[in-house]
Amino acid sequence: MSNGLVLFAHGARDPRWADPFHAIVAAVRARQPGLAVRLAYLEIMAPDLGSAVDALVAEGCTRIDVVPLFLGTGGHLRRDLPPLVDQAAARHSGVVVTLHRAAGEAPAVITALADHAIAVSTE
Repeated sequence: MSNGLVLFAHGARDPRWADPFHAIVAAVRARQPGLAVRLAYLEIMAPDLGSAVDALVAEGCTRIDVVPLFLGTGGHLRRDLPPLVDQAAARHSGVVVTLHRAAGEAPAVITALADHAIAVSTE
């Protein structure tokens, strides 16, 4: 079983908005060179989730984890994303596509953001 990872972000009109997300992809690739990773967007920017999943399947991935790079689980993650994941999975029989919680809800991310806030407040 080959694993793939989709890092899912909202999208924006200004392409510079995506720079931190590209940096996250680069960091994942540097730490896990054998892991196939793609960035996908809900709207405005490309690729969308379906295209990212399709690309990973074309590379031979049979298990794909979708990690929303959102701070919390709001309407997009509750209403919009689950059907997109289901649609992408339905196109690929035998491929397991798993949606995970918002990255910002992970304890390590909360700690990192708190550390950053403390660091800038004490500069």
